[in-house]
Amino acid sequence: MRDLKHLIYFENLLQQANNDLVQDACKDGRLALAWNCSYIPEVLLDTDNCFGVRLRAPNCTNPDMATYYMTNRSCPYSKSILERAFEGGYNFISALIGQECCTTMNRMEQYFEYCELIPNDKFFCTYLDMPLRKTEWHAGYYRRQIEQKIIQPLEKVYGVDFSEKKLRKAVEQFNEVCRIITEMNAMRMADNPVITGYEFHVIQLCTLTCPKDLILPYLRETLAEIKKRKPEKEFPFRARVVVAGSEIDDPEFTKLLETCGAMVVADRYCFGSFPSRERIEIQDGETAFDAICRHYLHWNQCARFMSGDKIDQRHAEVKRLVDEFHADGVIYENMKFCEFWSYEKVLASHILTEEMGVPCCTIEKEYALGSIGQLRTRFQAFVESLEIKKINS
Repeated sequence: MRDLKHLIYFENLLQQANNDLVQDACKDGRLALAWNCSYIPEVLLDTDNCFGVRLRAPNCTNPDMATYYMTNRSCPYSKSILERAFEGGYNFISALIGQECCTTMNRMEQYFEYCELIPNDKFFCTYLDMPLRKTEWHAGYYRRQIEQKIIQPLEKVYGVDFSEKKLRKAVEQFNEVCRIITEMNAMRMADNPVITGYEFHVIQLCTLTCPKDLILPYLRETLAEIKKRKPEKEFPFRARVVVAGSEIDDPEFTKLLETCGAMVVADRYCFGSFPSRERIEIQDGETAFDAICRHYLHWNQCARFMSGDKIDQRHAEVKRLVDEFHADGVIYENMKFCEFWSYEKVLASHILTEEMGVPCCTIEKEYALGSIGQLRTRFQAFVESLEIKKINS
């Protein structure tokens, strides 16, 4: 297929957290709010003169300084983020919106303050205590946490306006991004899609790491381009897979999978579009803030949710993606030392394989793609097994 016009530009935006669009926004006096968990209501961080930046540490291969503070048995994602902070890679941020659901990430976030890593007198960190279940009481608790840990500090320190008018404008902008990503996702259901998993991964990451108003013109143009794009004469891959799991913010991981013959047709992982790119619907008589809280508590599928209904929801969502995107199997991934996704990976792969009849391949990986030989071997073997299953059926 013909290369996308803005693909190289999108790739360059992902080379560092302080990319060109982020720098442009900061020059205009806007506030960059860092975040790193799907529990955080992303749309709130794009309200008024703020914009959200989901933290990544591209090309971080040796987090020595962070390991000194956090030990070598800590989550490599958290260590890489802290290492990049020590290097000055996040000096542009105005606040860090964190969470208390993952001990390692929470510890990493605390070091931003303890070590005074951000050269901004007004900089602060805040940590949401996330609910483990989805009940009426937990919904109220989640709402109060957002009010106390996000809205009130930002109003007090920076004077951010969270009025109904501003929130509705942020929701409208968020929904525009969701509409574009949803349309791109729909194209991946085709027998011979006009967009690869790698291209989609790059675009989705840009929506998380760039000011949405500045990236939207490029997204609209790219969507129009993809709609006119002609697919390959024959489907160039040997299998179709859904990828599920923890942090995957390196498009090279998706590229590796696709060079092994498995096209990634759906992404159900942290930094993926399922869930994160569902439209926020404001119901009649409901405030924008109420709609945002309800939306994120319902759609969030973090492995930290322990209630039976949310566990079943996670498994049903992966099965839905397999069916709708005509996938042959699922790659379940977890970051090394990630306890939540380690348990989820084992349970979910068993249920999908034994109870739902969906072939699964489970892997554990480092944050940075270093030695990829073992991963390539696992992926190639899985693709071959899917091909054999097709032949036998």
